[in-house]
Amino acid sequence: MTDDPKKTGLDRKLIAMHEPHEERSWTESLHCTEAQLREAINAVGNSADAVRQYLAQKKQA
Repeated sequence: MTDDPKKTGLDRKLIAMHEPHEERSWTESLHCTEAQLREAINAVGNSADAVRQYLAQKKQA
């Protein structure tokens, strides 16, 4: 069953790259490219908080 793009809550804590609407939403929200988002998820998992921290650290470096 696919994710409902109108859902919030727990859906916003995890990033599901297999869902095109989530990929688009997260890249816009985090101000990053798809490649940067995939790199972050590969490095720290699909937790939105962990990905945010990873991307913030990358921008500071």
